[in-house]
Amino acid sequence: MTSTTSRRKANTYYVILIAGAAALGGFLFGFDTAVVNGAVLALSKAFNTSSWVTGLAVSLALLGSAVGAFFAGQIADRYGRVKAMVVASVLFTISAIGSGLAFSIWDFIFWRLLGGIAIGAASVIAPAYIAECSPSHLRGRLGSLQQLAIVIGIFIALLSDYFIAVSAGSADSPFLFGIAAWRWMFWTAVPPAVFYGMAALTIPESPRYLVAQGRDPEAATVLSKILGGNVLEKIEEIRQTVLREREPKFSDLLSRSGGLLPIVWVGIGLSVLQQFVGINVIFYYSSVLWRAVGYSEKDSLTITVLTGAVNIITTLIAIAFVDKFGRKPLLILGSVGMTVTLGTMASIFATATLDAAGNPALSGSAGLVALLAANLYVFCFGFSWGPVTWVLLGEMFNNKIRGAALSVAAAMQWIANFLVSTTFPPILQYFGLGSAYGIYTIAAAISLFFVLFFIKETKGMELEDM
Repeated sequence: MTSTTSRRKANTYYVILIAGAAALGGFLFGFDTAVVNGAVLALSKAFNTSSWVTGLAVSLALLGSAVGAFFAGQIADRYGRVKAMVVASVLFTISAIGSGLAFSIWDFIFWRLLGGIAIGAASVIAPAYIAECSPSHLRGRLGSLQQLAIVIGIFIALLSDYFIAVSAGSADSPFLFGIAAWRWMFWTAVPPAVFYGMAALTIPESPRYLVAQGRDPEAATVLSKILGGNVLEKIEEIRQTVLREREPKFSDLLSRSGGLLPIVWVGIGLSVLQQFVGINVIFYYSSVLWRAVGYSEKDSLTITVLTGAVNIITTLIAIAFVDKFGRKPLLILGSVGMTVTLGTMASIFATATLDAAGNPALSGSAGLVALLAANLYVFCFGFSWGPVTWVLLGEMFNNKIRGAALSVAAAMQWIANFLVSTTFPPILQYFGLGSAYGIYTIAAAISLFFVLFFIKETKGMELEDM
């Protein structure tokens, strides 16, 4: 009995180890999207750019991510999950070095676009690999590692931006070796990018990919380390689902009538709603919000870092409960919480008096309520739509379409992120913060009905039964 228990423990540690290595892609995804936060103003000063070109420099990386996400599934299905991770790591490294060396805004945009492609690829490969290597009873928690890695990446990026800017005096002041601080902000991504590639080279290929390639002995070796015991039955089960048809193609996502399969629409809906509730506005533009409440630039940065910490804590809560409570209850709770907190923020900002500069002036308790509502909103997103969306996307599609369907859903997520990020400044300018949060409140309310009517529980199911 003891030997069985210790073997099962060893198997669990092994799975956590390989899932953690794959989730490093998530860390870089979070780090890379957030690191630009502290460098935006210095960048526009250094290259003397207009606000729309600066906005483009920030958001074009997201369109690169959509491209990376769209093609990553095909690359991962053809060459394997591990090789795709190594390619992403190389792109992350080149992008980080190039962004820091940029001599004009246009080559900077090119390097960011390259990094965006890597982010998109990592956002598809990690959840697919983790889902394919996890035993069903651990899959929810391990799938949440992707979101945990993303939020830790965001937090570390904001923290390093803060540290570099404070040490140098400001983001455009010289830092080490007399080089501008904002350049160092991008170079901090180089060590984790290289480490990701090295980690990817030490983990085994996905057993489902190996079976699809007819490499059963290798798949058996990997599965025995993951599951233990006799794995021949499991290989046969995988073979039945994987080899029922040819190599996955995007045409597999179409129904007989020519439209997309209903399950693919559900995946797209999940992805788009995860962004339309406005979460990234908090992370890309939070200083605008806190300055409106009357905080200084340094205090705004501090609050942003604290919000990042709240995000990490709530993601840990999700990891603890996603396999216990299931996916659907967490999404429902999150949708209700987000609707209430966003609605509170919308009404506070809509009724606030404006100062001379046209910013909402929140007096007395209104400022504190807005601050609390914003962090509660991040809390509600953090234990539900943040991690659970990635868990579901990794497991809701059957083996035949997983790579292709995940690519489409993740690409739509990046396009939605791009739309939200680029529309926030003009909405803020022409309609005010109240209207912006009003729109996100409506999206949160829609997300509740979407879950109630379209999401099926996947807790405890084997991937072969999807």
